[in-house]
Amino acid sequence: MWGWDKNYVRVLRGKLERDKKGRIPIFWLAVWLFREKSWPENTTGNQLVEALLKEFHITQEEQNEIFQMPLQGEIPKSVFGDEPYSDDKLLEIEEPAPDATPEEGGTLRFLELRGVGPCRLLNFNPAERLTIITGDNGLGKTFLLECAWWSLTGHWAENPAYPRLDAGRSDPSITLEIAGKKRKPERKTIKYDWDTHTWHAPKGRPTIPGLIVYARVDGSFAVWDPIRHSIETNANRPTDKPGLFLFTRNQVLRGLEGSIEGLLRDWVKWQHSPDNSVFETFRVVLSKLSPPEMKSLEPAEPIRLPYEAREIPTLSHTYGIVPFTQESAGIKRAATIAYLLVWAWNEHKVFASLAKRPPQQKMVILIDEMEAHLHPKWQRTVLPALLDVAGMLSRQVEPQMIIATHSPLVLASVESRFSDESDKLFHLELSPDGHVKFAELPFVRHGSINAWLTSEIFALRQARSPEGEEAIEKAKKLMDMKVTKPDEIVAVHKLLAKALADDDEFWPRWGYFAERRGVKL
Repeated sequence: MWGWDKNYVRVLRGKLERDKKGRIPIFWLAVWLFREKSWPENTTGNQLVEALLKEFHITQEEQNEIFQMPLQGEIPKSVFGDEPYSDDKLLEIEEPAPDATPEEGGTLRFLELRGVGPCRLLNFNPAERLTIITGDNGLGKTFLLECAWWSLTGHWAENPAYPRLDAGRSDPSITLEIAGKKRKPERKTIKYDWDTHTWHAPKGRPTIPGLIVYARVDGSFAVWDPIRHSIETNANRPTDKPGLFLFTRNQVLRGLEGSIEGLLRDWVKWQHSPDNSVFETFRVVLSKLSPPEMKSLEPAEPIRLPYEAREIPTLSHTYGIVPFTQESAGIKRAATIAYLLVWAWNEHKVFASLAKRPPQQKMVILIDEMEAHLHPKWQRTVLPALLDVAGMLSRQVEPQMIIATHSPLVLASVESRFSDESDKLFHLELSPDGHVKFAELPFVRHGSINAWLTSEIFALRQARSPEGEEAIEKAKKLMDMKVTKPDEIVAVHKLLAKALADDDEFWPRWGYFAERRGVKL
């Protein structure tokens, strides 16, 4: 009713979102309102503004109180682009309205940890597709993944991060940025609340992340579904973690009432279902993640075992059929990752259908210690296989994958797949002064595993045992000396003979040196 009030200009003025000038930029309003109208090519920006004033009967009082009139030089000379402005294009440069529905399908764009964790200050800009985090034990790889999970979901997978002991009251903070396809990303800084010893979850996010699956190093998993989050939040269900699932290793295997049936039951149910589409997807993903030089992991018929009240799924190997509960740790981990990815995606599609909404296109996959329980041969194939898995779930799925690893084999495995445009490599290391440093490194294709071991990522002086490395370093030091005693050469030779293989590439160089110094070995 206020629109018909005599003082409507003053009322409207008070309702405007206050920016620096407190006015609506009339030129850009004209661009937006007239974006579909046909205009002569020689139309100027001033003519657009005049058309708006005339068509909407904008009074002088309205101009003065409501609109920001352009100043000299503010209107661009060329007002026409290749295509009309769209919602997506506009949201790239302008913030959405305060009451706008949050965009879904975001990924982690930026994370800053200040006064918390091993680093005093850590800035993390994950890549669009693949991000690899390396570093020695205890420097913060798992911690970074835990903080990435919290930034995306607002909930800790287990224990919350605690500020550094040397942090002041105003220091500890986590700054995050979740980016979607349409809206301009917004950074939010969350300060640690010393009074309650908590991190308050971010509120009013303009962008909600897509489907998230987090494979933790202890075998537990965490899953977050934006559609279930929306349904459970709007339905006021009695849960403080809408859309969030935290599963122990045993719960993933045997189920959790009200949340997940579990691998053992779902596997058999999918396998016996008249609609075998989910099982077929699981079978293909499982085959893709299979260990090399071994028959692909192929599901066989379920069987009953003593002391088990349910049928147990089985896998066919070159040497026979093995019940899943009797499988090796490596096969269990690969199969569990395959199951959780298929389960999360299938549940997401089911709830999307119930909500009459399309499934998400963005999926974030976090994996800690990618190489856990895997033979070196398997470490060389698992990450490239995982990069292909998302496409097996759906052609529309665009994954953002963030993995932590200690393995040079995992890094070598993606040399032919790594793209500087969509992938990044980050490294944690301990500086000589005792501080943990975190930095993005260029991805260098080293070729051999030995070259990876001696690269700045793993920083071994020699790709050998510690004894072999020490013996060679002593030999090199001796070789650099102008004068050496025969007994010194013999003593070092004994160390080399004990630590090096008979065909080690260092022997010709050492033999030549000893011969030049007149020592017969």
